[in-house]
Amino acid sequence: MPVKIRLARRGRKFAKIYSIVVADGRAPRDGKFIEILGQYDPSTNPATIKLDFDRSLEWLQKGAQPTDTCRAILSYKGVMYKKHLLEGVKKGAFDEEEAEKRFRSWLAEKEGKIQAKVDKLKSDRDAAAKERLAAESKVKEARALEIEKQRSELLKEEAAEEETADEAAAEAPAEEPKAEEPKEEPKAEEPKEESKAEEPKEEPKAEEPKEEPKAEEPKEEPKAEEPKEEPKAEEKKEEPKAEEPKEEPKAADESGEAAEEEKK
Repeated sequence: MPVKIRLARRGRKFAKIYSIVVADGRAPRDGKFIEILGQYDPSTNPATIKLDFDRSLEWLQKGAQPTDTCRAILSYKGVMYKKHLLEGVKKGAFDEEEAEKRFRSWLAEKEGKIQAKVDKLKSDRDAAAKERLAAESKVKEARALEIEKQRSELLKEEAAEEETADEAAAEAPAEEPKAEEPKEEPKAEEPKEESKAEEPKEEPKAEEPKEEPKAEEPKEEPKAEEPKEEPKAEEKKEEPKAEEPKEEPKAADESGEAAEEEKK
C-alpha cells in the first residue's frame, strides 16, 4: 500500500479540528502516522489551513497519494500547481524562473480572491448589523411617537377636565343655597338601623349548648340514694314517743274535771 496524505481527527465533540498527516494506507484514520504536515479547521469561514508547503511538495514528489479532501487543501494552497510547474521544468517546457514567475502570479491572484472573500463576508456582517440597528431605531422611534401621542392626549384630557371644573366652580356659588339640602343627611343615616337589623349578632344568646351542665341530671344520683333515709325509717328509736301510758295523767285530769263538774 502506498503512503497517503490524509486527515486525522483531533479536537473535541462539536469542535472538530483535523491534522494533515502522512501515514501508511493500512493504518486507521486516527492511528499511527509518519509525519504531521499541517492543520485544518473547517469551523471558520474561510477555513483555517496551516500547511508546511515544502514538506508537502516533497512527499508528493516521492509518490504519496493525497485523499480527496487533502488534494483540495493542497490545491487551495498551491502545492499541486507547484508540482505541476516543476514537472514542466523537468520536461523542458520552460525554465525554473518562468515556473517561479507563474507560481507567484497565481499565488497573488489566489490571495486576492481569498482577501476579497474575507472582505465580502465582513461587509455582509457589517451590513446585517446596520440593518438590525436601523430596524431597532425605527421601532424605538415608533414607540416614542406613540408615547408622545398618548401624552398629548392625556394633556388635552387634563386641560378639558380643568376647564369643566372651572366652569362648574363658577356656576356653583349661585346654586349653593339650593344645593345645601344634603345637610339632611342625619335623617338619611338609616344605616344606623343596621344595628337593629343586625340581630344575627345575638347569636351568643342562642348558644344554648352552653346550658348542658344544667342538663347533666345524672349528677342528682345522690338524691336518688333513698337508702340514706334509713335513719327516718328507724322508727324503733322513736319508741319513747310511743309510750302512750304517759298520757294517763291526761286521763286523771279528765276524771278530775268530771268530778269538778259533778261538784258544780
